[in-house]
Amino acid sequence: MSAGALAAALAGWQPEPVESCRRVDPWAAAAFADLLDSPVRPAPGDPLPPLWHWFSLLDHPRQSALGADGHPAEGGFLPPLPDRRRMFAGGRWRRHGAVPVGSELACRSQVADVAVKTGRSGEMAFVTVRHELTVDGAPAATEEQDIVYRSEPAGAPVRRLERPAADGPPASGTWRDVQATDEALLFRFSALTYNAHRIHYDRTYATQVEGYPDLVVHGPLLALLALELPRVHAPGAAVTEFTYRLVRPAFVPADVEATATVDGPRLDIAVGAVGVGPSLTATAVLAGEG
Repeated sequence: MSAGALAAALAGWQPEPVESCRRVDPWAAAAFADLLDSPVRPAPGDPLPPLWHWFSLLDHPRQSALGADGHPAEGGFLPPLPDRRRMFAGGRWRRHGAVPVGSELACRSQVADVAVKTGRSGEMAFVTVRHELTVDGAPAATEEQDIVYRSEPAGAPVRRLERPAADGPPASGTWRDVQATDEALLFRFSALTYNAHRIHYDRTYATQVEGYPDLVVHGPLLALLALELPRVHAPGAAVTEFTYRLVRPAFVPADVEATATVDGPRLDIAVGAVGVGPSLTATAVLAGEG
């Protein structure tokens, strides 16, 4: 699809905002902590760690509404593009107040920006979705997610990606943690986030249809691994801002390392397979006791 055709397909597309309210379930927080083998579980009443609201604010489309890739075929904040491919590109999060585990979390979501750009794989649509989170009417956080879409016509040659060589040295930083990733971990994270995108659990689909060398580690999981660094190494501090960008996919099986360089309240973070280099880069800002 040409740049003009892509822009034309998106002209006038502005879906209505969506409002939702969910309880921050202690079970979901405990389940993710166990996924990471973390000894620290947020207890009822504790502040929810940054971005862990992803386990509460879940969509549940009807099974018949799913497309071939596992995402809903249409509607919501999905752009009206034929033969759509979806990639999570990054986002931003800013804290305004605490989200206690067990509280009722309200969210107002809307499309904040749509832009058509040219990349190595052709024309792409960048869609930014903004989420305003509140607890008991008080602002809790503002989050923006950047999602990239491209149109892949039926019958087009599969774009093949090679697995990068893991022959580089381990990353260095003030803090460093390593998380082993495999099929079981990706499946559990997909289940925990109600994410049916087949590139994370269906190896045949991931390799033969979307051209990846193996199952793809979720971009949101990489972001959460970045945020585990301050949670583990600076438990008395609160993250007040977090900005992250996905720069390349990570594939299983791999030991994924997260490293942070600390410069006062600022963290410069990188997350990626050991020896390969970053799949995600991020910055975070810390405050004192929070």
